[in-house]
Amino acid sequence: MKIRLTAALAFVALPFIAQAQEKVVPLKYGNMDQWVTRKIHESGVIGGDTKLLYELGPTKVIEGNEAYVNQGGSPWGNSNVMAKVMGIVKTNTSVYPERRGNGYCARLETHIESVKVLGLVNITVLASGSMFLGDMKEPITGTKDGEKALNSGVKFTSRPKAIRYDYKVQMSGKPNRIRQTGFSRKSTVPGQDCAIMTCLLQKRTEDANGNIIAKRVGTAVIRYSKSEEWQDQATYEIQYGNITNASNYEADLMKLGVGGYYARNSKGESVLIQENGWADADETPTHLILQFTSSLGGAFVGSPGNKLWIDNVCLVY
Repeated sequence: MKIRLTAALAFVALPFIAQAQEKVVPLKYGNMDQWVTRKIHESGVIGGDTKLLYELGPTKVIEGNEAYVNQGGSPWGNSNVMAKVMGIVKTNTSVYPERRGNGYCARLETHIESVKVLGLVNITVLASGSMFLGDMKEPITGTKDGEKALNSGVKFTSRPKAIRYDYKVQMSGKPNRIRQTGFSRKSTVPGQDCAIMTCLLQKRTEDANGNIIAKRVGTAVIRYSKSEEWQDQATYEIQYGNITNASNYEADLMKLGVGGYYARNSKGESVLIQENGWADADETPTHLILQFTSSLGGAFVGSPGNKLWIDNVCLVY
């Protein structure tokens, strides 16, 4: 009887032991409670309004048309940018702080942004909300090769088991997406839009010509295709090594080179990360890419009205 009782108590204790062994590490500023507010003055020729751009970082206000550099050691960049095209200062805001409980969360939106000046410039683009580990080089000078302004990923040498965060989703409900680049007519892109979380661990090297070569160490990519209310502590496993034979492998979301990410090399040049192979399952990474975006399909593709809310981003060990 005593043996049976001891065994039963041990069985009951197992979940608590497992939980105690789990280590949860919040990402810096990942609770979304602190924001930098930038006050940018757009050019008079397009109205001269003062627009607000928001960045994750220490709570402060920056007045004036200054190119932004990450503040307070924040590892986060986003798609809120100041552009200067043909001498005209214009902004885009697609990531916002939003009240949640006693703090804040981040709201990412897909919307249409336009700037029109008779005889000078006429640009209408689709902009999706994106938040990522890395930084953005300002000012943006055009819609072509805009991805090169992103420095994607941060140095990282750990091997977490999973990524965890709170989220909420609102889908536009449209059956197809649109492509609107600013220099061509609006076109239809088949397929319903969705929001995406992409987490990639890479082992990067740089060759003599400044090319960044990467092996994929770990992968976690999640697609959100329907509206959902707040889901707290959603946890997604990071799979290591070659996952092409895994039951949840989706080539369009997880293949090598997915996303067409750029990073700055040791010379300060923006180059495409050439992800050319799968690392061994026990390999140690050098960099972590983490991105949340409100639309699928890359720059200028999506459905206006899509929204993704994110809060309390952590890594689980």
